[in-house]
Amino acid sequence: MKQYKIRIVTLFTIAAIFSGCFLFKKEVPKATPYPDWVKNSVIYEINTRQYSPEGTFKALQADLPRIKALGVDILWFMPIYPIGEKDRKFPDGAKTGLGSYYSVKDYKAINPEFGTKGDFKNLVVKAHQMGFKVIIDWVANHSARDNSWIKNHPEWYKKDDKGRIATPYDWTDCAQLDYKNKELRKAMVSSMKFWINNFGIDGFRCDVAGNVPNDFWEDARTELQHIKPLYMLAENEDKPELCKIAFDSNYGWEMHHLMNDIAKGKKKAGAILNLQSKIDSVLPQRAFKMNFITNHDENSWNGTAKEKFGKGEKSCAVLTYTLPGMPLIYNGQEAGMTKRLRFFAKDTINWSDTLMTPFYKTLNSLRHRNQALWNPPYGGKLVPLTNAAPDKIVSFLRSSGNSRVLVLVNMSPDTITTVITSSIADGKYINIFNQNKINFNTENHKCYFEPWEYLVLEGEEGK
Repeated sequence: MKQYKIRIVTLFTIAAIFSGCFLFKKEVPKATPYPDWVKNSVIYEINTRQYSPEGTFKALQADLPRIKALGVDILWFMPIYPIGEKDRKFPDGAKTGLGSYYSVKDYKAINPEFGTKGDFKNLVVKAHQMGFKVIIDWVANHSARDNSWIKNHPEWYKKDDKGRIATPYDWTDCAQLDYKNKELRKAMVSSMKFWINNFGIDGFRCDVAGNVPNDFWEDARTELQHIKPLYMLAENEDKPELCKIAFDSNYGWEMHHLMNDIAKGKKKAGAILNLQSKIDSVLPQRAFKMNFITNHDENSWNGTAKEKFGKGEKSCAVLTYTLPGMPLIYNGQEAGMTKRLRFFAKDTINWSDTLMTPFYKTLNSLRHRNQALWNPPYGGKLVPLTNAAPDKIVSFLRSSGNSRVLVLVNMSPDTITTVITSSIADGKYINIFNQNKINFNTENHKCYFEPWEYLVLEGEEGK
């Protein structure tokens, strides 16, 4: 009888365990299509501190009509949280400064330098009313060294070999978080939910995303998607698996660096389409690159677009719009910004130059209306076109249904005469920059290029 009872209990226990597996099984992360509004969007990165003399949300809100007229869609705000004071980094030679946006003192608060929670909420509401989407920078890899989590939850942080809270890289104003701790993971996701639930934001750009475990991002994306569809951007390139489930796009650093090398004469133009072929083979089909000629890091630490690309700045910008991926404009780029913005101190953008604005307006308009340039699965694949000067001329066609865009770019300081030898490009086009009509026929069409000249031709039926 005793053995019988034990057997019954054992069977009941086993049944309960298996039942529990079904009742309490963790939700398995799965790929989620990005929101429909992402398919043909342009991202605009906002450095609130440097955007205006005031450096506030209210000042930025007043300028939203200008940004809207530029034709961008997604407003990406660099970190908006209070900045840590302990071990704060200052400008070279200074003993005071505003510190790094990426040293987060409180994940659920607003940097008073920019305004109040009410100011940011009003800004998001106004942006939504005007048709913008809003994403915010999320710093999950590390916090400030005076974040309350350090005092209240020291076990949430990694320790160095001397038992001290670890520092990532040379970021001495930051403390390295430890994602082996499940409670940290819950707190981080809770903090992300806070901004969706209370401010209605539409996604996150995630700082040094590759340094945080992919399974955390996948779990976070799954949870956050229950609130609303989101756009997720990873600051990463060497871990394409991040884009399998958690993220919709990552950074196009390799293409950025390649274009920089070509502009400086270190590499040949033909490498661009070879790299694009590599990207297409590595990146999950659901995902795409964010393409750029500048951003806050490149501008502050590595040089302005003019420093890096010289007379090839516009040629490279054209490629960021026409190669597969989503283009980025960093605030001031449309004003031909010629200075490196200081990172730890106030340094207002000079908005007096408007010569580049029509150029970006034209590209933004093309991006919106021509499906050939949209993100997968909506857009068209890139078809390389052979030409007689492959070391200097980049030539390709993108098409989707009746929508076609033919791109020819001289990536050299030389005057070039060449021909396109691929008849697939034949057709009637309109030059998007001057509205000239072109009947493109490879049998009798020679192409003349001035140094760094570009042609972006839209198929007439795509208008």
